Amino acid sequence: MKYELVIFDLDGTLLDTLDDLTRAVNYALERQGFPLRTSGEVRRMIGNGIANTMRCAIPDGSGEEASRQALADFKDYYLSHVNVSTRPFDGIPALLDAMGDAGILAAVNSNKVDSATRALCEAHLPGKLACILGELPELPKKPAPDGALRIIRQLGANSRRTLYVGDGETDVQTAANAGIDCAWVAWGYRRRSELGGLDVPHALASVQELRSFILG
Repeated sequence: MKYELVIFDLDGTLLDTLDDLTRAVNYALERQGFPLRTSGEVRRMIGNGIANTMRCAIPDGSGEEASRQALADFKDYYLSHVNVSTRPFDGIPALLDAMGDAGILAAVNSNKVDSATRALCEAHLPGKLACILGELPELPKKPAPDGALRIIRQLGANSRRTLYVGDGETDVQTAANAGIDCAWVAWGYRRRSELGGLDVPHALASVQELRSFILG
């Protein structure tokens, strides 16, 4: 068995959260009287935490106060509408079940606030994850490796037999910073051309390809 632990990103990797995130972003923008964003625009803003997403979403030059208020409005809306249209990508629950049957641990490391990360994982992937870790005040956000390394320590895993799976440049950088293997998946929120030329050790086009890669 090649891996004993697979750490997954959440948004764009395990769960399709784009519609709910887009509605929350546009709620916050509308409250401020700012132009709304398309789901394609929001897709490209996701991955480095919602504070960064809202800074990207508001018009340039709007100022820090507008950014803070937009973030507060986003949180007020999103935390009460976190699971309206969100769903697992096709094949993900079956993949996690197959990993469990093979004795491979699965975990989540997300830049989404921890309470929302846990709520979504428990709603859509109950009992399938050995560890769930979202954004916490004491942990630097990805691409800092702190969250991934905490998961490895908590589960007693060998970092040389740990795989990090994600859809964005933040995930590729997180794996590199943690010194663990990485697989980039093409069904998420970043296109290969949007990774800024990062070296991707394993690029996988579908959940079935990821399943074959992990399970051999």
